[in-house]
Amino acid sequence: MIKSYVSTFALAASLAAGLPLTAAHAETAPPAPAAPIADPAPAPAGDDAAEAIVVTAKATRSATALPGSEMQKILPGISPLKAIQTLPGVLYITADPWGYNEQNAQIFIHGFSGQQLGYTMDGLPLGDQSYGNYNGLSPQRAVISENVGRVIVSTGAGDLATASNSNLGGTVETYSSDPLKTFGIQAAQTVGSYSTSRSFVRIDSGTFGNGNAAYVSAARQDARAWDFNGKQGGYQVNAKFVHDDGIGKLTAYFDYNDMTQPNEDSTVFFKPSAGGTATAVQLYTPYTKPFFYPDFTTYRTSYLSAQGNSPAAVGSNHRNYYSDAQRTDFLGYLRYDAHLSSNVTWSTTGYYHHNDGAGVVAGPLGQSITTIQPYLDPGYASLPTNCRFGANSNGVAPAACTARTTAQQSAAGAALVAATGGSGLVTRTTEYRIDRGGVISAITAKLGAHTIEFGGWFERNSTTQWRRWYGVSVTNPDSSTPYIRPLDVAQPLFTQYQGEARINQLQLHLQDTWQATDRLLLQAGFKTSAQWADGRFPVQPVLGSLSGLTGGLPQGRINTLRWFLPSAGATYDLTRNEQLYFNVQKNLRQYQAYLAGGGGPWFTGSQAAFDAFAREGKPESSWTYEGGVRSHRSFDGVLSGLEAQVNYYHVVFNNRLLAISTNPGGIAGGGITGGTSILVNVGAVHTDGVDAAFTLHFGRAFSLYNAASYNLSKYQSDYTSTATGIGAATGTCIGGYLVTAGVVPTCGKQLPGTPKWMNKTVATLDLGPIEVQMIGDYVGRRFATFTNDASVSSYFLTSLRLAAKVPDGATPLRKLEVSLNVTNLFDKTGVSTLSIGSATNSYSAYPIAPRQWFLTVSAAY
Repeated sequence: MIKSYVSTFALAASLAAGLPLTAAHAETAPPAPAAPIADPAPAPAGDDAAEAIVVTAKATRSATALPGSEMQKILPGISPLKAIQTLPGVLYITADPWGYNEQNAQIFIHGFSGQQLGYTMDGLPLGDQSYGNYNGLSPQRAVISENVGRVIVSTGAGDLATASNSNLGGTVETYSSDPLKTFGIQAAQTVGSYSTSRSFVRIDSGTFGNGNAAYVSAARQDARAWDFNGKQGGYQVNAKFVHDDGIGKLTAYFDYNDMTQPNEDSTVFFKPSAGGTATAVQLYTPYTKPFFYPDFTTYRTSYLSAQGNSPAAVGSNHRNYYSDAQRTDFLGYLRYDAHLSSNVTWSTTGYYHHNDGAGVVAGPLGQSITTIQPYLDPGYASLPTNCRFGANSNGVAPAACTARTTAQQSAAGAALVAATGGSGLVTRTTEYRIDRGGVISAITAKLGAHTIEFGGWFERNSTTQWRRWYGVSVTNPDSSTPYIRPLDVAQPLFTQYQGEARINQLQLHLQDTWQATDRLLLQAGFKTSAQWADGRFPVQPVLGSLSGLTGGLPQGRINTLRWFLPSAGATYDLTRNEQLYFNVQKNLRQYQAYLAGGGGPWFTGSQAAFDAFAREGKPESSWTYEGGVRSHRSFDGVLSGLEAQVNYYHVVFNNRLLAISTNPGGIAGGGITGGTSILVNVGAVHTDGVDAAFTLHFGRAFSLYNAASYNLSKYQSDYTSTATGIGAATGTCIGGYLVTAGVVPTCGKQLPGTPKWMNKTVATLDLGPIEVQMIGDYVGRRFATFTNDASVSSYFLTSLRLAAKVPDGATPLRKLEVSLNVTNLFDKTGVSTLSIGSATNSYSAYPIAPRQWFLTVSAAY
């Protein structure tokens, strides 16, 4: 049993060192010999979880486990991804304290960005975490935060059996807790800043019948956004059933999640390089861009012009009426772990996931006019190009236009206002549907000193995305809010395009773990990665409505098969206290089959470009090398224990893909109207880094954790922004910041978005019924463009937790606790998430959320 004085981070460092913590004085126990690799069993829930944590670290890899009970100390209800920000080598940031808002979520692990990592929940694939949903869902939508048993982060390379086709780098594995063995009711209520209210309840049946147990749980969250009047939250339900006997274990799980998240808007920054200048409009960079909703009248009459144009003086940093993400998910699985013999087990899981959702932006008609006019202006097809309206210029005659008078242009603009509802606003949606199901199966046999595992994962995914545009009625503004699906109340003005993809995934793996001697464990294996993807557009955009499109959006199949992706590693026990380890592994990231923009092959500007990429393009791949030393020691005296690990890694990332936008500017390199891209391979990135972490124990009352991370990720070549083929890497290193003859000088530059330095510190003081925890999070300077000509400053944030427990026996309850969490304790300002889409001069950024407090009362019976 692990007493509560052991901090999250003491556990993290110990588990990173591959050391089990299963005794009351685990910090003084010598480490056991390395055990064969095994999938972690689900952990129990509630306060039992704090006393019987079951975690298995991957012995030959750098892996860190964060128990769910410790997650809740960081902030009750926190997203699993937000919680792992406290671990070495991990950067996860959002504009809200729980990490729920997916629009501005950003994660880096050892230089790899979010869509280059792997994610699972109870072994089920969660996709690549794209904001534009097409192949998964976020961990917080798959399991209620309070029901998380633990999260395991492999920062170098994930296990071969990980069901992911995007894990070039590490993996994040979330596990739900199992039902308790005794009947119980758990409940928690959180209130706090900005009208926060979070309610959680769980009922466990306890063991009944012959090895049966179950629970049902629900959560409701509602909180106002900190800089505008938008309510963020939703409803979630989990249910889990387990039947466990001598023959095997049957597990059934169900998750329902319905959420609405009004989004933040980023600020566009322009910082000219090499002595360039900027206009007053480009230099207008507000710290926040709050939405006007629900003040419809003021937005229309005081902010927008009669033609629906935003103020020219604010440029790209105009304010929208509102923006939101709406997601509904149904996720379920059935798993059976069969004990075929004392040495052979066979685990098989069948799963299904359905999602429907919408990403919505309601804003100035003028900002969308280049899309609206081709559909709603009857004279558009015959109108000379120099008379068509430009961005934010509805009704304004271009200087070169002679085919229409100023009055005619103004009348045409007024007609477009009328055609879109008369308000001067228009709503753009990206609507989603996912239906995916699959099977994961593996058989494990212990043959003497060898443990052989053979398994596979197959998934069939049918996904659709629609880009639709809706009017905003001047007489019925209540029909356009962040909490209404536009299609539920009105037919769209038009569907600009519809993309449908059918994706089959197959992954096989074979692995041998050999306990060669008492001290030496060897592991070797390989996996395959195959994807068969077919993308079609039943609805094509009208010519002129989508930037960079020369015909219809491309359609066709791309099949990618890599049959041998090897992995090898070892651990060696130097002493009873120190262990060496290493791992080397090759990984592949399959192409994104997202058909509503982004960086996939199906959104290039022509069929010819797609066909060329299908023939000649190469998927991103990586070789990851990591090794290190772990130590676990106990002492007599004030300092009673030490856990430490130093991990070195080197990554060779090949065939990096870059989608060069045909519609530069705006958020992340593209405006609201969107545009196609040129998808090219632009060379390699080489990464070297070190993570060093330690936990010091001072008796049973105080522990101090610190982790320092250094990451140097450098581009190995310049690239050409005028590429007409697939390979855009030039092989040059021209240096400087200026694009010269189309060559972008990226060679030798640091990967933007990921800091070179990070440091995490946690101090925990446990005085029995009172616990105090301070967390410090340092994120170093980050570059914001590919050429490193713009950057954002470092920041250091702190958070505080104060908790008081009612002594055992004082009430009929099994647990009663009151806790206060304060985030951003010193109310620091700065940049949280960076949205990077430009080679030079400009980037978009989201602000750091201000100080917020949350009071939680939790009880268990």
